Amino acid sequence: MPKKSFLIVTASIGSGHVKAAEAVAHEIKTEYADASIRIVDFMSGETSWLNAFMKECYLKMLDFVPNLYEFLYNFTGGHAGGGLVQGVLSAVMRRNMASLVRRYQPDAVICTHPFPAGAASSLKAAGKASFLFATVITDYSVHQMWIYPNVDMYFVARDKMKQDLAAEGLPAGHIYVTGIPVERSFGEALPQAEARQLLGLVPEGPVVLIMGGGLGLGGMDFALAQLEKQTVPLQILVVAGRNRALLRKVERFAVHSHHRVLAWGYTDQVRVMMSAASFLISKPGALTITEALSIGLPVLLHEPIPGPETDNAVYMAECGTALWVRSDERLAAAIDEVLRQPACLQAMRERAAACRHPEAAALIVHALFQRLGA
Repeated sequence: MPKKSFLIVTASIGSGHVKAAEAVAHEIKTEYADASIRIVDFMSGETSWLNAFMKECYLKMLDFVPNLYEFLYNFTGGHAGGGLVQGVLSAVMRRNMASLVRRYQPDAVICTHPFPAGAASSLKAAGKASFLFATVITDYSVHQMWIYPNVDMYFVARDKMKQDLAAEGLPAGHIYVTGIPVERSFGEALPQAEARQLLGLVPEGPVVLIMGGGLGLGGMDFALAQLEKQTVPLQILVVAGRNRALLRKVERFAVHSHHRVLAWGYTDQVRVMMSAASFLISKPGALTITEALSIGLPVLLHEPIPGPETDNAVYMAECGTALWVRSDERLAAAIDEVLRQPACLQAMRERAAACRHPEAAALIVHALFQRLGA
């Protein structure tokens, strides 16, 4: 079989898009060791100073004016507003994609974020590229910003998304329901006792994991304050991501807490932590909840970023694998409920089996190589 070359283009806006790209790359390398794989951050300064500036504006908007993000998300969700923004961004970013394609000469381009997907679509529309073009949608709903012509393969999380894309006129044969790709190790949890030992935890009692994605968002300090109200002794694991200010705040909190609180920044130990935990408190970022779903960890969802994360929360609640706490005032009561009713947590673990797709990355890679004739 001739050696195949893959360009996986992602965006460091949070960690989810990057983790999906890494999961696909790892699976390609595992199954086809001689494949050439490049992962490129489309929103980095190395790719484009303008893209990097746009990313910083986006992150500031999430931090300071989330309502503006919600407005823009809704505005671009329709054909008129979305189509206008898509056209402008695709035209601006096409040059960056063309440069990457010239440099790496890929057989396939795989995008895990709408911005590079739009640029790749524009490049193909101009007749300036012949690569196989695949898009991995890293949410549990379809937004207009993901929808482009000239996409040879769409990989989506669930059947409804395939139906929604087909309703937009995309060929059903180009849409594959695979689930969202995560590292294959999340398909099987470590024994809880072993995971707790690896983390230096006491083997008995509840362990609560708090996460807020790679940016450490989602009211994590508020969640800690609600857990402090619990009289039952807890071991609390907090992953602050790249949010250094939050990490320092948690470390100060731990000194005075009557629970045992351990804090990490960005870490590769998430599978171990999820295996050790009784349940997770998190905003509904798609990759975090997909990892939890794959491993069978119940989730309390709160403070979604307006837009796609609200849709993610709805899906997880419908699956019965999570409780969506729709207001901060309800979080303490929800924590109390799951701590006092272990059967509730067990029911969520069992329901996860019907919704999880730990093999998503393998399905994506298999479909890609089939289309490439390998």
